[in-house]
Amino acid sequence: MADVFATSQAGLPGSLQPSPKSSPKSYATAVSLSAVFGFMGVQHFYLGRFAEGILDLGLSAAWVWSFASGEMLLGVVLALLDFAHSLTVTIQLLTGNFKDGRGRVVCYPGQRLTIQRG
Repeated sequence: MADVFATSQAGLPGSLQPSPKSSPKSYATAVSLSAVFGFMGVQHFYLGRFAEGILDLGLSAAWVWSFASGEMLLGVVLALLDFAHSLTVTIQLLTGNFKDGRGRVVCYPGQRLTIQRG
């Protein structure tokens, strides 16, 4: 089992250094962006998941356009899909189960990662 933080940096005992499996992106920033701007996909751009960010932004534009053009039912369906996706991503971030664009886990403070050996 490997910790998220390894304890060896220039030979100083107790120094903390991120594990190579953990994302260098800020957990607090990612969660905050997801909670506030999740429906627009801002957290995906921050985490380097550009394709998912563009899709999320497109979904937001689609439901806004639907409401603006009078297509209320379509707007409601698209808005609910966008809300469900944003809620899912936020929960995954809060529980430490979401990865950045390079496949590294966005760890909450104190989270420990395990290395699978095969």
